[in-house]
Amino acid sequence: MRWFLALLMLALPARADGDAGVFDYYVLSLSWSPSWCAATGDAQGSEQCDRSLGFVLHGLWPQYESGWPEYCGTSHRDPSRRQTGQMADIMGTGGAAWHQWQKHGRCSGLSATDFFALSREGYERVERPAILRRVQETLRLDPSVIEAAFLEVNEDMEADGVTVTCRDSRIQEVRICLTRDLEPRRCGRDVIRDCSYTASLPPVR
Repeated sequence: MRWFLALLMLALPARADGDAGVFDYYVLSLSWSPSWCAATGDAQGSEQCDRSLGFVLHGLWPQYESGWPEYCGTSHRDPSRRQTGQMADIMGTGGAAWHQWQKHGRCSGLSATDFFALSREGYERVERPAILRRVQETLRLDPSVIEAAFLEVNEDMEADGVTVTCRDSRIQEVRICLTRDLEPRRCGRDVIRDCSYTASLPPVR
């Protein structure tokens, strides 16, 4: 029994508190806003769902080669409401930016100002396929189609550096692995978990 528990612990990604600034790379997570609104945002009455948004920045996540830190302690001040509000154009709402700072930003070792600036830079460096914004009705497709679209417009990326996730039978997110200098890199094994079934892609409203 002990050997089984030991193997189980090795298989699970580390999610405990970490040391701020101690990590290996970033995961840039892009959320397809129409899917999030259909699953959660509409029921919450989120202002994000009143806007015609495609891929929004879910977050820039410090990552270990296996697992990740979260809710780290930091000597930096939390961002002001003004700072988080300024991220709403790419993150949907200021509340989303606040949550990402609390869970992931503190683990970057950066100040809130620098973390949000780096997050915006990462978001702007990634080309989002314009063709997806022209979808006018819900599509059923293999998630590999979404990955291929990103690889086509981001020639410096490779397949093992991009993964597509699903939730509630919808395309949920595209996760892109980046070095600490925001250069594309291969994802760790625990991040390479592409959605393996046909899913729906709701159109931009």
